[in-house]
Amino acid sequence: MSDYDDDGSPDDEIRTAGDSITELEDVSSTAMSDLKLIADCMIASGYAKECIRVYKIIRKSIIDEAIYKLGIEKLSSSQVNKMDWDILDLKIKKWLDAEKISFRTLFKGERILCDHVFSSSDSIKESCFAEISKEGATLLFGFPELVAKAKKSPMEKMFRILDMYTAISEDWQEIETIFAFESVSAVRLQAINSLVRLSESVLSLLTDFESTIHKDSSKAMTPGGGLHRLTMYSMDYLTLLADYGNILTDIISDWPPPAKSSLPESFFDSPVSEDSPRPAISVRIAWLILVLLCKLDCKSKHYKDVSLSYLFLANNLQHVISKVHASNLMYLLGEEWITKQEARVRQLAANYERLAWGQVFASLPENPTASMTGGKAKERFMKFTSSFEDAYSKQCSCVVPDLKLRDEIKASIETKVVAVYREFYDMHKSTVGEESSEKLFVRFSPEDVGNYLSELFIATVSSGSSSTSSSTSSHHHRYMRSLLRA
Repeated sequence: MSDYDDDGSPDDEIRTAGDSITELEDVSSTAMSDLKLIADCMIASGYAKECIRVYKIIRKSIIDEAIYKLGIEKLSSSQVNKMDWDILDLKIKKWLDAEKISFRTLFKGERILCDHVFSSSDSIKESCFAEISKEGATLLFGFPELVAKAKKSPMEKMFRILDMYTAISEDWQEIETIFAFESVSAVRLQAINSLVRLSESVLSLLTDFESTIHKDSSKAMTPGGGLHRLTMYSMDYLTLLADYGNILTDIISDWPPPAKSSLPESFFDSPVSEDSPRPAISVRIAWLILVLLCKLDCKSKHYKDVSLSYLFLANNLQHVISKVHASNLMYLLGEEWITKQEARVRQLAANYERLAWGQVFASLPENPTASMTGGKAKERFMKFTSSFEDAYSKQCSCVVPDLKLRDEIKASIETKVVAVYREFYDMHKSTVGEESSEKLFVRFSPEDVGNYLSELFIATVSSGSSSTSSSTSSHHHRYMRSLLRA
């Protein structure tokens, strides 16, 4: 029967195993004095070999059973490679729990027990501890290396790899202390090998992530210039990565940075130089975001309406900034980086506004209260009506998911249109002639224009399975985090 066919959850199994191991070690602690007395008597009576043999057999069986109950089993590389990700993910979660219990209770307790029972002989206590714990500890630390070497690399694997790296690195001093004997150096070596393999896997997965962005070939554009699925996916991924900033700093520290020729110095808070280098993790994260932004810039060119391409870039860059603001990415990239990107969003929004609404702005006179003939007033009203209807018909399907950016763009357009039109309307409405002429030439009141503009950019559209609404993106992030951190 498979380990996953029973009714009990893996968490319950690990918790039960941990409780039983703790209880067992507590019992061992109370019996330590008696065990030492028995061992001393047998050794003094010439039965040292028999004492050591029995002790090793009994204690090793206890350790091996505990390791088994914690879900640690001997696996080959081929077995791990053939596993579905869901099964492997479950085994990794079991390993993470087992690693904590093993070092807080199992191996630490065994080392203390051996040192106490055979305190009269360094060679005996080393021999006993080595034979009792070496196999189980090597098996425990061998699993992360197998996972790191597995050929299947779903992007979610990154966070499990980082979790395992974190577990070993945080316990490294204790590993060195508990397994300090030369006879158990293989355990330390296995732990080091796993750390090396895990770090190599992280670097490989980061390269794969960058490659995924580069290779995204989708040409279908998000309706209304909304958020692209690549933006949401990439920023969710980078946001989770930022939670491992300290660990990634260790892993990436010796990794060559991106080529300076392709990394603009202006992208950072301060110039990238040999005298004041940025942390490697900050450089790498900034580079990945730059790769994403460059890819989005290429995708924006697929829009036939140039104004929509600017809105698309503004929306997606704003999403990047929002994700940075709301996560540990902010500490990696810095406030100045955010400020510079916010300035770029404003420029992109201004370009959109100029191209999408420029004809409407131009249809209104520079001096709306200047006197003019009835014919000129009619011409101006007709020109405004035509340009406004044309612009609105094109822009009414546009979206701006970010509330703050949406309000800023609408406020800017309303200031340049409604306020000026109101002055012109109040001054010249009466000059167009009779009521019938007024209805013919003056189609919109200032209130009408304001109401139409207030309805802009609110629609929610989808790209594939990804909604452009910020609330949906937030839900997607929480759902991913719950899956990866469960």
